[in-house]
Amino acid sequence: MKYYDYPKLFVLALPVAIFFVTFFIVPMVQLAIVGASGDSGVSSYFTIVNTPRHFESMLATLLLSIAVTFTALVISTTAGLFLVRNIFPGKEIVLSILTFPLAFPGVVIGFLIIMLAGRQGLIGLVTKALLGEKTVFAYSMLGLFFGYLYFSIPRVILTIMAAAEKLDKSLEEAAKSLGAPPFRIVIDIIIPALKPGLIASGAICFATSMGAFGTAFTLATNIDVLPMTIYTEFTLNANIAGAASLSIVLGLVTWIALFISRSLSGQTIAVSG
Repeated sequence: MKYYDYPKLFVLALPVAIFFVTFFIVPMVQLAIVGASGDSGVSSYFTIVNTPRHFESMLATLLLSIAVTFTALVISTTAGLFLVRNIFPGKEIVLSILTFPLAFPGVVIGFLIIMLAGRQGLIGLVTKALLGEKTVFAYSMLGLFFGYLYFSIPRVILTIMAAAEKLDKSLEEAAKSLGAPPFRIVIDIIIPALKPGLIASGAICFATSMGAFGTAFTLATNIDVLPMTIYTEFTLNANIAGAASLSIVLGLVTWIALFISRSLSGQTIAVSG
């Protein structure tokens, strides 16, 4: 029977509890109170369904985050496996370039997208010379997609590479010796083994895309995602209660995604052991 020194455990846990309550519980409770303090009361939390603009904004944010997450997982898994399993000159430089966006805030990434696909961007100049008409998509959902993808890939690829280094290659060699084609090896061996890492990194990617503001703010000409809607309600409409309620809804959706991913990752962690 284990003996626990409860006084010492209490002393050790007290600073963590104080920090958690002060910087998480208290602000969230205050935000929830503010969200219900408007003219609509508690029903303000249902504006995400009742107000067409809020609903469309939430739907667009969800679809964009899902698309970014899926694309980042595909690109990062392919690149991560290649980098882990191959040694070539300049490998460290390639890895540094792939992870370099971690150093950029969202606003800088937005400027990079503008320089690439803005009105005076490189893509516009090239398409103008070749087709006689500029192609500009920096200020649309497509531009925001590339911006989010740009800062999502480094977060995913580092996790995938760490998981790929632990893969048991003997399983793949056994499958090859039995005549399994490459795509079956990927589907039946590699993907299940990487599943915990895929779920964890995908959840972080999704959560980051849901709440990202800097890039959306920089590109927000024809973009209406939930962080921008919250900003508009707070600054332009002076609807503090509405902004608070939308913030709570955004936080709940993100928390649910992280909770589900944590549960799934915990159930599949043995696959890569």
